Amino acid sequence: MATDSRALSFSAVADLYAANRPSYPAVLFDTVEELAGRSLAGARVADVGAGTGIASALLRDRGADVLGVEPGDGMAARFRETLPGVPVVRGDGNALPLADSSCDLVTYAQSWHWTDTERSVPEALRVLRPGGALALWWNTPPPDVPWAVEQLERIEHHCGRKPAATRPDASNAGQLAGLSGLHAELRRIRWSRTVPLDTHLANITSSSTFLVLDRSVTERFLDEERAILRGIFPGEMVEEIYVVVLLVTTTRSHGGRP
Repeated sequence: MATDSRALSFSAVADLYAANRPSYPAVLFDTVEELAGRSLAGARVADVGAGTGIASALLRDRGADVLGVEPGDGMAARFRETLPGVPVVRGDGNALPLADSSCDLVTYAQSWHWTDTERSVPEALRVLRPGGALALWWNTPPPDVPWAVEQLERIEHHCGRKPAATRPDASNAGQLAGLSGLHAELRRIRWSRTVPLDTHLANITSSSTFLVLDRSVTERFLDEERAILRGIFPGEMVEEIYVVVLLVTTTRSHGGRP
């Protein structure tokens, strides 16, 4: 995570990220509690790849004792501004700056894919207490909303990436092969938010795929996409639909160690 240039590209746009990225529904945290077998209230939680603190704030609001772990300068600075009462330490999932058996829950919100799972899985298990849990989740695009599918195809084409149907993503078990030797529960949670068109476009371009592109290339994409979306959402309010892919594994499932 710490050495990936795309991962660290977020630090330059921490304010954009914080203002436009989607949050997570309350039912996600209900499900984490269900699968982890414990309440978040009073739990010691390390939120790894915490970014600007979107997930950390929600975990704190559920009563968790949260510690953020974040490699990027800009993101960590914004985290401290947003959540002055929540500690954040510099580090990444491949080498957690945490003591053995120090956490009840280790979470990765939109960040597990930046890690080397051969290192990050043992690290997470190392810092978990007996009975602790590792929870990974991503907001992913819905496969059954035509305009969203078409937009994803345009993004893939614009950024020169493989089509989504063949490119591994957060919902593809291949990307999560690092957990293949563990018993992990998988849940998918559908939710939505309605935002102004400009917020929707800013959310898209806050992804690492766009952050490493030349700004003039991104501006051309935004102009074209704005015209298309105005035809779909003439009121310029966009209903974004997400499917949260959640994976939870507990130390009870595998004796507490890799």
